[in-house]
Amino acid sequence: MPYPPSPRVPSGPRRRSLLASVAGGALLVGCSDGTGSGEEGTAGSPSVVERARERAARDSQGIVGRYDAVLAAHPALAPLLGPLRVEAARHAKAFGASSAAPTATASAAPSSPPASSRPIAVPTTEKDALAELAAAERALADRRAKTLLDVPGELARLLASVAAAGAAHAYLLTEGAR
Repeated sequence: MPYPPSPRVPSGPRRRSLLASVAGGALLVGCSDGTGSGEEGTAGSPSVVERARERAARDSQGIVGRYDAVLAAHPALAPLLGPLRVEAARHAKAFGASSAAPTATASAAPSSPPASSRPIAVPTTEKDALAELAAAERALADRRAKTLLDVPGELARLLASVAAAGAAHAYLLTEGAR
C-alpha cells in the first residue's frame, strides 16, 4: 500500500516557476520587432499612435521654448539649463519634430524661438524661474506617463524614457533653485 504524498509538498507548479513564467510572458508581450507593425495592435488605429507622437513632439518643443525664455531672461542660468535644454530638444527630435535642434554649445544663447507664438512669461527671480520650469517639466512627465498606457510598443517605451528624463530634469531644476 503506497503512502499518500506529504502535505508539505504541493502538487502542481511551484510559486517561483509560476512567477517566472508570468514575468517571461509579460516580457514577450511587450517586445516588438521594431518594424512598427506592433503599433497598430493594442491601441487600435495608427492615427492614435500618430496623434500621441505629434503631441509629444509639440510638448517637447514647448518645453524647449520655456527653456529658451528662461535663458533669455536669466543668462546666468545657462550652465544649469543649457544641458537640460539640449536634452529636451533631443526629445522633440526623437518624437519627429524638426525645429527644436539642440544648440551647438550649452552656454550659447538659444537659436530657435519658443514653440508657441505668444511670449512666455518668466518670473523675475532666478529661483522662481527655476521653480516654474521644474513644475512644467514635472507636469509634462506626469502627462507622458499617463499617455504611455494608451500607446503600444516603441512609442510607449520612448514616452516612458522621456518621462523619466523629464522627472530627472524637474529634480535637477528643483535642486538648482535651492
